[in-house]
Amino acid sequence: MSHAVFNITLAFTFSFLGALMFRSHLMSTLLCLEGMMLSLFILATITPLSTHSMVMFPIPIAILVFAACEAAVGLALLAMISNIYGSDFVQNLNLLQC
Repeated sequence: MSHAVFNITLAFTFSFLGALMFRSHLMSTLLCLEGMMLSLFILATITPLSTHSMVMFPIPIAILVFAACEAAVGLALLAMISNIYGSDFVQNLNLLQC
């Protein structure tokens, strides 16, 4: 395993652990999710370049599209929650209340 792949795998692991540990604020969870998507994008970009596989070239674009959609929905939810509740604490949210 090359150093770049190891570092990207390590970045994904730290972002995943951060998403599991820092769940009190919605903003920190969204940042960890963005870190995970960025590391997946870089890994999906490096892999076809090193293997010279033409079939895998559209995959990074699809990951980038999903990351942009996830960021847009996450920021919209963050803006709505902070306008309604005044903070982004996840403990303040009651999911059973409509």
